[in-house]
Amino acid sequence: MQYIVLDMEWNQPWPGTYAAKRPLPVHIRGEIIQIGAVRVTDRQIVGDEFQVLIKPKFYRKLNKKVSSLTGIKDAQLAQFGIPFPEAMERFRDWCGDDCVFLTWGFDDIGILKENMALHGLDSTWPERWYNAQMMFNAQTDGATAQKALKTAMQMAGVEASRPAHDALGDAYHTAILCTRLDLPRGMAEYDQAMKKHEDGFHGAELPGCLSRKVYHGFATKEAAMEALGGEENRCPKCGEPMTCGKWVSQQGKRYTAVAACPAHGDFLLRIRLAPDEDGTLKAARLIYEGDSDAAKAFETAKPKVRKRRRRKKTTAE
Repeated sequence: MQYIVLDMEWNQPWPGTYAAKRPLPVHIRGEIIQIGAVRVTDRQIVGDEFQVLIKPKFYRKLNKKVSSLTGIKDAQLAQFGIPFPEAMERFRDWCGDDCVFLTWGFDDIGILKENMALHGLDSTWPERWYNAQMMFNAQTDGATAQKALKTAMQMAGVEASRPAHDALGDAYHTAILCTRLDLPRGMAEYDQAMKKHEDGFHGAELPGCLSRKVYHGFATKEAAMEALGGEENRCPKCGEPMTCGKWVSQQGKRYTAVAACPAHGDFLLRIRLAPDEDGTLKAARLIYEGDSDAAKAFETAKPKVRKRRRRKKTTAE
């Protein structure tokens, strides 16, 4: 068995543009524009590397923030990018059959599957994967919150030798961190680490979780809840607006509500708020299937609305 340490960069349309409003056959959180991967052998030695630029098909104009963060330009993708199906064929050939994927975070595999489904490819292929953050936390300080890759590198004494926010650069630094972990132990104890992580900011991706995303820049709690229950409240399956029920306060600055899509029924929304580095609030949101265990638990635990009994009038009244 071998480990494939994977990182990706993806593009998102600017809100309000035609691309943002364009309905797609499969809802995606972002269109992949770069894949970077590093092979780690079963002896936990860094091996060969893979990288490819992908020419976007749906969000053809790069979001300025994405371009600024990654350094990728439209001209590069036009000149060197290849279609996503071709990129995936090359990637699968490079990976081989007996492999386990390691990522730094929860989003990469989900977005990879969304893009594969959008292009009609078999999205069940990358099933064996682990978030290396959870292993790192479990084998270092036992923290429940996710750590930035840069923070983990500083903790482990890993010097940056590749550019950040570059898919291959981030995959390489993650691979170096992974060689310093006990990966077989990390996989064996992964469920336990995930359960502990539920109390962290992001929450674990439990069965039935369809979407997870972190939002930034909210001035107040009310503004965050209004946005996540309003303009950002879209069906994870079709992308259409959903209605949102009343937010129910839970422990740890968590809030839960039921949202409804006319076409796909009910979903459970879970958000958690925390201060961001710039003094504003950030919010982690998870969307669950309406019949998931998380949704059933919410229905069971949420407070029941008690109807007030009307006082009967007496004859004197």
